[in-house]
Amino acid sequence: MHFTESLTENRNFMRLYRSGKNAAGAAIAVYCKRNNLGMNRLGITVSVKLGGAVIRNRTRRRIKEAYRLHEAEFRKGYDIVIVARHRAKTESFCALEQGICKVFQTLGMMKEEK
Repeated sequence: MHFTESLTENRNFMRLYRSGKNAAGAAIAVYCKRNNLGMNRLGITVSVKLGGAVIRNRTRRRIKEAYRLHEAEFRKGYDIVIVARHRAKTESFCALEQGICKVFQTLGMMKEEK
C-alpha cells in the first residue's frame, strides 16, 4: 500500500473505538479519526468468532486488498480500523469491495470529484 501504514498499537485502536466516527455495512464496520500525519494508518480486526486462523487470515487479506485497490480515492490523514463482521467471510470479493467504498463514502472519506 502506497499511502497507508499499519496501525499496530492497542491504545490507537481503543482511541478510535471510543472517540472515532463510525459506520457499518453488511460485512464490515469502520472507525476513523483524523491523525494530522498526512497519511492514513490502517488496522484490521477479525474476531476469533469468525472461525479458525485460515478463515480469519483470508478475511483479513481480502479486506486489505479491497482497501488497497481504492486507496488513492480515500482522503489522507486518518487512522482507520476496519472490523470484519460475520458476513465478511462469505461475502463475495466484489460485494466486500463495494461495501468498503460505500462505508467510506458515508463517513465522508472519499476524495471529491472535480
